Amino acid sequence: MRALVKPQAGPGLELIEVAEPHGGPTDVKIRVLRAGLCGTDLHIQGWDPWAAATLAPPLVVGHEFYGEVVEVGEDVPAGTVAVGDRVSGEGHVVCGHCRNCRAGRRHLCINTIGVGVNRDGAFADYVVIPASNVYVQPPEIEPDLGAVFDPLGNATHTALQWSMVGEDVLITGAGPIGVMATAIARHAGARHVVVTDLSDVRLKLAAGAGAGLVVNTSRQTLREAQAALGMREGFDIALEMSGASAAVAELIDNMNHGGRVAMLGLPKQPYPIDWGKVITHMLTIKGIYGREMFDTWYAMGAMLQTSPTLADAVRSVITHRVPAAQWAEAFDIARSGQCGKVIMNWED
Repeated sequence: MRALVKPQAGPGLELIEVAEPHGGPTDVKIRVLRAGLCGTDLHIQGWDPWAAATLAPPLVVGHEFYGEVVEVGEDVPAGTVAVGDRVSGEGHVVCGHCRNCRAGRRHLCINTIGVGVNRDGAFADYVVIPASNVYVQPPEIEPDLGAVFDPLGNATHTALQWSMVGEDVLITGAGPIGVMATAIARHAGARHVVVTDLSDVRLKLAAGAGAGLVVNTSRQTLREAQAALGMREGFDIALEMSGASAAVAELIDNMNHGGRVAMLGLPKQPYPIDWGKVITHMLTIKGIYGREMFDTWYAMGAMLQTSPTLADAVRSVITHRVPAAQWAEAFDIARSGQCGKVIMNWED
């Protein structure tokens, strides 16, 4: 089969022929139809310090995907998943025996293994994952939409930390996950949804997904944005999606007393925090990683099935669809930053 592989330590990837994977008795084999590009994949291609410290090549990369089940292990419980089902996959494989797993908090497993990072992934004609990581999709979820459930889950997990009904919400970072979070905030009943970034291309996507105001922080401050909206107090909720120290500093400076901050964006290096303001303004800051298994999956599935407006907003984040054979072009587009979500078609 075809697979996009990190063959050895160092920059680059190769699309080559490899043997089809074989699953064990509790695994499921899936024919990949669509796969989404993630920032993690760009780090792996470029072989930055994180990738060098984390990966053990050779490895098939990729973890965002949608496909069709072609084999089910003999010990998979009947009724769980069947040949022919259309599915997405949770990319975090957990141990099942640590304290958090045993308590039902699998997203906090201390022994998590990443699909496409620590085990062979989904940028291939076939991928094998544990049946417990398979999420069966309803017929109304088409392949492109199903391929973005992983990043949509990040957005949903972050956005739904607190009730947004009637609240003023700030989202820093208009990458694909930030734009998806914008759509969720609007769906969840926020009053004002303000999105910041340095890219006008991505801010346009955020506006299309439901942002009431978008702010290019190279030209406008959040104070000015609040004044334009008639906001007398700071933001009630903030979703930090950028990982940028300047964005975090301005976010903290513009929160209402008692404001709540969910942080998903990973910084490239440590940065200072104005802890005095965090303390005296009684801010709540919560780190977010991945998705709650599987509460987040059910929440986003239900929202998409019941809100055509939200589904269209999430679809609008997908700006490029590229045949898998042209994977290098797909990576170049994603790396440019002048795009939303990039999807590779493995049926072509």
